[in-house]
Amino acid sequence: MQLHLATTNNQRPLITLSGLEVLNIYAVELENISKTFPGGVEANKDITLRIERGEVHGLLGENGAGKSTAMNILYGLLSPTSGTIKINGEEVSLQSPEDAIFRGVGMVHQHFKLIQPLTVTENVMMGYESPGKTINKPVRLATIIFSLFSIFLFYHFLGLINGTIVTIFFALAIVASYKSFEIITFLIKKLSDFEVRIRILDAVRKSIVESLATIRYMILNFIPLGFDEAAEKIRKIADDNGLIIDPNAKILDLSVGLQQRVEIIKALYRNAEILILDEPTSVLTPQEVDELFITLNTFRESGKTIILITHKLREPMALCDRITVLRDGALVGTVRREETSPEELAKMMVGRPVVFRVEKGPSSPGDIVMSVEDIYVDDVRGLPAVKGVSFDLRAGEIFGLAGVQGNGQTELIEVLTGLVKPKSGAIIIQGYNVAGKSPRKVREAGLAHIPEDRHKRGLVLQFTIEENLALGNHYREPFSSKKAGFKGFLNQNYIRSNAKTLVDDYSVKIGRVFDPANTLSGGNQQKIVVARELSSNPIVLVAAQPTRGLDVGATEYIHNVLVALRDSGVGVLLISAELDEIQSLSDRIGVIYNGELVAIRDPETTTAEELGLLMAGQNNSQEVTV
Repeated sequence: MQLHLATTNNQRPLITLSGLEVLNIYAVELENISKTFPGGVEANKDITLRIERGEVHGLLGENGAGKSTAMNILYGLLSPTSGTIKINGEEVSLQSPEDAIFRGVGMVHQHFKLIQPLTVTENVMMGYESPGKTINKPVRLATIIFSLFSIFLFYHFLGLINGTIVTIFFALAIVASYKSFEIITFLIKKLSDFEVRIRILDAVRKSIVESLATIRYMILNFIPLGFDEAAEKIRKIADDNGLIIDPNAKILDLSVGLQQRVEIIKALYRNAEILILDEPTSVLTPQEVDELFITLNTFRESGKTIILITHKLREPMALCDRITVLRDGALVGTVRREETSPEELAKMMVGRPVVFRVEKGPSSPGDIVMSVEDIYVDDVRGLPAVKGVSFDLRAGEIFGLAGVQGNGQTELIEVLTGLVKPKSGAIIIQGYNVAGKSPRKVREAGLAHIPEDRHKRGLVLQFTIEENLALGNHYREPFSSKKAGFKGFLNQNYIRSNAKTLVDDYSVKIGRVFDPANTLSGGNQQKIVVARELSSNPIVLVAAQPTRGLDVGATEYIHNVLVALRDSGVGVLLISAELDEIQSLSDRIGVIYNGELVAIRDPETTTAEELGLLMAGQNNSQEVTV
């Protein structure tokens, strides 16, 4: 039998076997995909994308470019407005993730879909309780029957329904939904333990949960789910792919990097051959990023297809075989890694050349403008989140705070800006202790704040641009004035003129100043926040994740603003999950781990490797100089 290689007109290889030509098909083909959301927002515009088998394919673009929308369509979370999807050459209709999983597609989301109090095995099995089978329509029907039984039982207790009907549905529930019933009660029991600890469940909910849990334990001996078999399968998947993890560990006890491993194992457990990863490095230390890249290279060598969604340039240049760039929902182009450069990719992303260097001269630190002294803060569960953090911030310096997300940064930001009260400690701004004071008092002391989530903390999206630019100063003259002896009347003329001035000064691309803030792109929304905060002439700026979700152009702009602010004599506290950003902007770098400030380093003498180890809690020296 003879085997020959040939090519088609579009250079796709063919295998000729005994005179028959077999097309070497792509793993994924998106043909003319468009997606329009209610309100007329076009997230994807006629995208045609072909991904080869066994490649790592980068999907690159700024925030809002349509990357995640396109991949959510491939994973069955969204339906396209128009266009077709082919997987391994076969046109498919993906109505749900279950359909995508059946076709061998798995997805690891940027925000993990894990249930914290459950174990690794329980999370991996969720929705896939019997190996090789998902919860299908008959089981869903059984769940409905059990729900009806519960409702009828309630009405029977009230004397509103005959007991015969209850008995019938009880029998149906036991016979038809034994597996889903066991899963539901088991899950509720597990979750109840966790929720009771954080004082969320009320007495009624607890009694219902305990009743269901009792039934669950009664039937567990007769209806095993195969946890031991599943755990063994998970161990084998982990060992084969270099993803070592304890199947019996609870998710809440795992680091963020290990939680990501669980998500990857979950996809492999479902036999995924096409794996989508959405911004996979956003919550990892440098060492964890390296480990992830090794894993993805292993997947590529085994023939799996990887799609890497990112807005960063280092990742696709280090890992991907080909890179596709989206801008404003449309496909700009696809290039091979060895034939492109970060500069070219950045230009494709934003439509213009981008300067990657941060132009920053030496700092000239002045007097201390903020002292944080032995601050302790609890999180929403009442558990310690910030533990005795102390540092000084000087005028004319950028003090960067590095750390993996979830190590107390959010709680520290909230206490510095007056959003929560500390358990103990002091925050001194120019001699005034603002610890426990309201956000207004903190702002009046001279602190400005670029929040880590501009939608939740920085903007009122339904308000107009001019209204958002006045927030925080709206009660002060000249934004408001007295009329007939009464305070509180807004000066609309000044608010509008102030907005126009700031829009021009900060090069914000808008339609009209009285348009809602939700009509702006992510980068322009961030410029609105920055313009408002800096217009109050602060002496301290807390900049939390200031470039999160921004494209390289908007990131470049924000970096230049922070450096200019430092040079004008403002003390800048920069909190960022981007280690490159911390290293390039900071004059001093602090590392926070598990709520403690474990080290302060000079960016000129430290390395990304050292900082990464500190971020992971591997601290050989406890010396911290504030």
